[in-house]
Amino acid sequence: MARSEAARTALLDAAERLFVQSGISHVSDRKVAEAAGNTNHSAVGYYFGGREGLLRALLARHLRTLEEPRRAMFERSESLLDDVRALVVPVTDTLAELPQPTWRARFVSQAMHDPVATELLYGMAADAPTATLIVRSVVSRLEHLPREIVRGRAMLMSHLVMSACADMEERAERDGEPPRWQAAGDFLCDSIAGMLTAPVSRRPETPEGGRGDEERLPQPGRDVPPAGRTTTRSAGPRHPPAARE
Repeated sequence: MARSEAARTALLDAAERLFVQSGISHVSDRKVAEAAGNTNHSAVGYYFGGREGLLRALLARHLRTLEEPRRAMFERSESLLDDVRALVVPVTDTLAELPQPTWRARFVSQAMHDPVATELLYGMAADAPTATLIVRSVVSRLEHLPREIVRGRAMLMSHLVMSACADMEERAERDGEPPRWQAAGDFLCDSIAGMLTAPVSRRPETPEGGRGDEERLPQPGRDVPPAGRTTTRSAGPRHPPAARE
């Protein structure tokens, strides 16, 4: 690995850890550089153009890591459960391959509620094209359900995955026991597939005058950010904050 690439990776790793430990808005670029062992306190600006560029690079690293395994699994998908597995299993498999302790799930979960990071996620569909295709496939397999129900359930998928993974990651660090990511992935896939296909006990009321916002399906990259996303308490999720992973 070239020296510049090694320095860049060290900054990303340090930022991911510090953001989890202290919160995205409470960590300075200088602290990130120091934690990465970089004597240039302006290293974040040099390598990423500033805080927003650093966040974008962290999110892109997460999304691009998932892209190829998602594509391979989705090409073999023959059912709703297969679609869900193509969305979820690459997340848990990736976490299983990272050095312990991992910080990735907690960072992504936190980023899903950080105003700046959330805005970035909404514009990063190009970094997760297969996730977009998977969400569309999921929606097409649920045409027997009311559209507003499908939209609402699709919104939940990424939040369920990343919140559960963040909790497991935190518990593993606290207890010193490696998380069972494969079992977690299987559990999440079955649970999400069940949630998506569950019967509807009450049809939501529709706005007067006919079709309203509930008629608009979630749009990956706009309504459905491509990365899973979060734990900060200062800001709640955007509406609609649909996620994919």
